[in-house]
Amino acid sequence: MKSIDALDARILLALDDDPGATILHLAKVLGVSRNTVHARLQRMDREDLLLGFSQRVPPAAMGYDLVAFVSLAISQSEGTAALDLLETIPEVVEVHATTGEADLLVKVVARDTADLHRITTSILGIEGMVRSSTAVSLWQTMPNRTRALLTALAEGDS
Repeated sequence: MKSIDALDARILLALDDDPGATILHLAKVLGVSRNTVHARLQRMDREDLLLGFSQRVPPAAMGYDLVAFVSLAISQSEGTAALDLLETIPEVVEVHATTGEADLLVKVVARDTADLHRITTSILGIEGMVRSSTAVSLWQTMPNRTRALLTALAEGDS
């Protein structure tokens, strides 16, 4: 994966502060040329360094108030096919391959506990799933954040 530098971080922080800012406005705020800002944003987009706008919409705004984490043990011979089928379930919003007892940690969203049961049953119905363990999130104590990392990079910290 490509990486971003301090100027890229400053551009992203400025956009975080004002998502509707024009390239010209960003250039003025940052004290760089319009072409520099434009080229940097194009490069970050081309290199898939920017998440899509859909990542900014909280699932609760769409009626998915419940968040759960499902630890899955999968058959090693069915792993790839199982992952492909997990992607067909819209409520599966994130998947991580992990070490330890579980092979995968899956973040799911649901409308309520009955909906969560439907989703986990669907997941367990995928060929290659061996067992699961589900933990329901009571509340998010800290949201996903990268602003502190961008600030450190923009300021030249390691």
